[in-house]
Amino acid sequence: MDDLKKLVREVPDFPKPGINFYDITTLLKDPVGLKLTLDSLYELCRDEKVDTVIGIESRGFIFATPLAYRLGAGFVPVRKPKKLPAEKVSISYDLEYGQDTLEIHKDAVGSGHRVIIVDDLLATGGTARAVVDLVEGLGGEVAGLLFVVELDFLGGRDRFNGHRMDSLIRYDS
Repeated sequence: MDDLKKLVREVPDFPKPGINFYDITTLLKDPVGLKLTLDSLYELCRDEKVDTVIGIESRGFIFATPLAYRLGAGFVPVRKPKKLPAEKVSISYDLEYGQDTLEIHKDAVGSGHRVIIVDDLLATGGTARAVVDLVEGLGGEVAGLLFVVELDFLGGRDRFNGHRMDSLIRYDS
Protein backbone atom coordinates (compact mmCIF):
# COMPACT_ATOMS: atom_id res chain seq x y z
CA MET A 1 0.00 0.00 0.00
CA ASP A 2 3.00 2.29 -0.30
CA ASP A 3 1.58 3.52 -3.61
CA LEU A 4 -1.54 4.68 -1.81
CA LYS A 5 0.42 6.25 1.02
CA LYS A 6 2.28 8.44 -1.48
CA LEU A 7 -1.09 9.86 -2.59
CA VAL A 8 -2.09 11.08 0.89
CA ARG A 9 -1.16 14.71 1.57
CA GLU A 10 0.02 15.55 5.09
CA VAL A 11 -1.08 19.00 6.25
CA PRO A 12 0.64 20.20 9.45
CA ASP A 13 -1.20 22.21 12.09
CA PHE A 14 -4.69 21.48 10.79
CA PRO A 15 -7.34 21.85 12.13
CA LYS A 16 -5.30 23.32 14.99
CA PRO A 17 -1.62 23.64 15.92
CA GLY A 18 0.06 20.35 16.72
CA ILE A 19 -2.36 18.21 14.66
CA ASN A 20 -1.02 16.61 11.47
CA PHE A 21 -3.98 16.15 9.08
CA TYR A 22 -3.87 13.27 6.59
CA ASP A 23 -5.75 14.59 3.57
CA ILE A 24 -7.20 11.86 1.33
CA THR A 25 -8.55 14.27 -1.29
CA THR A 26 -5.27 13.87 -3.17
CA LEU A 27 -5.80 10.09 -3.19
CA LEU A 28 -9.43 10.47 -4.29
CA LYS A 29 -8.60 12.65 -7.29
CA ASP A 30 -6.13 10.08 -8.61
CA PRO A 31 -8.10 7.58 -10.76
CA VAL A 32 -5.64 4.73 -10.17
CA GLY A 33 -5.40 5.48 -6.45
CA LEU A 34 -9.17 5.62 -6.05
CA LYS A 35 -9.65 2.34 -7.90
CA LEU A 36 -6.89 0.64 -5.91
CA THR A 37 -8.42 1.88 -2.64
CA LEU A 38 -11.92 0.64 -3.47
CA ASP A 39 -10.66 -2.68 -4.85
CA SER A 40 -8.45 -3.22 -1.79
CA LEU A 41 -11.29 -2.54 0.64
CA TYR A 42 -13.45 -5.01 -1.27
CA GLU A 43 -10.74 -7.68 -1.15
CA LEU A 44 -10.58 -7.36 2.64
CA CYS A 45 -14.24 -8.34 3.07
CA ARG A 46 -15.45 -10.00 -0.11
CA ASP A 47 -16.00 -13.36 1.61
CA GLU A 48 -18.02 -11.90 4.49
CA LYS A 49 -21.77 -12.37 4.60
CA VAL A 50 -22.88 -8.77 5.08
CA ASP A 51 -26.35 -7.24 5.17
CA THR A 52 -25.29 -3.62 5.50
CA VAL A 53 -22.25 -1.42 5.00
CA ILE A 54 -22.24 1.62 7.25
CA GLY A 55 -20.42 4.78 6.23
CA ILE A 56 -19.46 7.34 8.85
CA GLU A 57 -20.09 10.98 7.94
CA SER A 58 -18.81 12.22 5.74
CA ARG A 59 -15.74 10.72 4.09
CA GLY A 60 -16.81 7.21 5.07
CA PHE A 61 -19.72 7.60 2.61
CA ILE A 62 -17.23 7.82 -0.26
CA PHE A 63 -15.95 4.30 0.38
CA ALA A 64 -18.94 2.58 1.97
CA THR A 65 -21.42 3.12 -0.87
CA PRO A 66 -19.40 1.48 -3.67
CA LEU A 67 -18.33 -1.25 -1.26
CA ALA A 68 -21.97 -2.00 -0.40
CA TYR A 69 -22.74 -2.17 -4.12
CA ARG A 70 -19.94 -4.66 -4.80
CA LEU A 71 -20.91 -6.81 -1.80
CA GLY A 72 -24.59 -6.85 -2.75
CA ALA A 73 -25.41 -5.22 0.59
CA GLY A 74 -27.34 -2.15 1.64
CA PHE A 75 -25.75 1.15 2.60
CA VAL A 76 -26.57 3.06 5.80
CA PRO A 77 -25.19 6.50 6.66
CA VAL A 78 -24.30 7.43 10.22
CA ARG A 79 -24.68 11.20 10.41
CA LYS A 80 -24.11 14.24 12.55
CA PRO A 81 -27.18 15.56 14.43
CA LYS A 82 -30.21 16.96 12.62
CA LYS A 83 -29.38 15.34 9.26
CA LEU A 84 -31.62 12.25 9.42
CA PRO A 85 -35.39 12.76 8.97
CA ALA A 86 -36.91 9.69 10.66
CA GLU A 87 -36.77 8.26 14.19
CA LYS A 88 -33.14 7.89 15.21
CA VAL A 89 -30.77 6.79 17.94
CA SER A 90 -27.85 9.02 18.92
CA ILE A 91 -24.61 8.70 20.84
CA SER A 92 -22.12 11.29 22.09
CA TYR A 93 -18.41 10.51 22.34
CA ASP A 94 -15.01 12.09 22.87
CA LEU A 95 -12.68 13.10 20.03
CA GLU A 96 -8.97 13.84 20.09
CA TYR A 97 -9.82 17.51 20.49
CA GLY A 98 -13.43 17.78 21.67
CA GLN A 99 -16.74 15.95 21.75
CA ASP A 100 -19.25 15.03 19.04
CA THR A 101 -22.54 13.21 18.46
CA LEU A 102 -23.62 10.76 15.76
CA GLU A 103 -27.05 9.45 14.77
CA ILE A 104 -28.46 6.47 12.91
CA HIS A 105 -32.04 5.73 11.90
CA LYS A 106 -33.60 3.44 14.48
CA ASP A 107 -34.72 1.02 11.75
CA ALA A 108 -31.41 1.04 9.82
CA VAL A 109 -30.00 -2.09 11.47
CA GLY A 110 -32.11 -5.00 12.60
CA SER A 111 -31.48 -7.74 15.09
CA GLY A 112 -28.80 -10.08 13.78
CA HIS A 113 -27.88 -7.89 10.78
CA ARG A 114 -24.23 -8.32 9.88
CA VAL A 115 -22.60 -4.95 9.37
CA ILE A 116 -19.27 -3.64 8.11
CA ILE A 117 -18.35 -0.15 9.31
CA VAL A 118 -16.24 1.99 6.96
CA ASP A 119 -14.45 5.28 7.49
CA ASP A 120 -11.54 7.13 5.94
CA LEU A 121 -9.41 7.37 9.09
CA LEU A 122 -8.89 5.68 12.44
CA ALA A 123 -7.20 7.95 15.00
CA THR A 124 -8.09 7.43 18.68
CA GLY A 125 -11.09 5.29 17.73
CA GLY A 126 -13.77 7.37 19.44
CA THR A 127 -15.93 7.87 16.36
CA ALA A 128 -15.78 4.25 15.17
CA ARG A 129 -16.32 2.96 18.73
CA ALA A 130 -19.46 5.09 18.95
CA VAL A 131 -20.75 3.55 15.71
CA VAL A 132 -20.02 0.02 16.99
CA ASP A 133 -22.02 0.87 20.11
CA LEU A 134 -24.91 2.22 18.00
CA VAL A 135 -24.99 -0.91 15.81
CA GLU A 136 -24.78 -3.31 18.72
CA GLY A 137 -27.40 -1.30 20.62
CA LEU A 138 -29.79 -1.89 17.71
CA GLY A 139 -29.07 -5.64 17.79
CA GLY A 140 -26.67 -5.69 14.85
CA GLU A 141 -23.47 -7.71 14.63
CA VAL A 142 -20.27 -5.95 13.57
CA ALA A 143 -18.59 -8.23 11.02
CA GLY A 144 -15.67 -5.84 10.65
CA LEU A 145 -14.33 -2.32 10.54
CA LEU A 146 -12.43 -0.98 7.53
CA PHE A 147 -10.35 2.18 7.33
CA VAL A 148 -8.34 3.71 4.53
CA VAL A 149 -5.83 5.34 6.92
CA GLU A 150 -4.85 4.30 10.45
CA LEU A 151 -2.74 6.38 12.83
CA ASP A 152 -1.12 3.57 14.85
CA PHE A 153 0.56 5.99 17.26
CA LEU A 154 -2.83 7.09 18.64
CA GLY A 155 -3.83 3.56 19.69
CA GLY A 156 -7.35 3.53 18.26
CA ARG A 157 -7.09 -0.16 17.40
CA ASP A 158 -7.03 -0.98 21.12
CA ARG A 159 -10.71 0.02 21.43
CA PHE A 160 -11.84 -2.85 19.20
CA ASN A 161 -10.59 -6.02 20.85
CA GLY A 162 -12.76 -8.85 19.62
CA HIS A 163 -13.72 -7.04 16.41
CA ARG A 164 -12.06 -7.66 13.09
CA MET A 165 -10.49 -4.53 11.71
CA ASP A 166 -8.32 -3.69 8.75
CA SER A 167 -6.73 -0.56 7.31
CA LEU A 168 -4.95 0.05 4.02
CA ILE A 169 -2.43 2.74 5.02
CA ARG A 170 -0.80 2.90 8.44
CA TYR A 171 1.28 5.65 10.01
CA ASP A 172 3.37 4.82 13.08
CA SER A 173 4.35 8.41 13.95
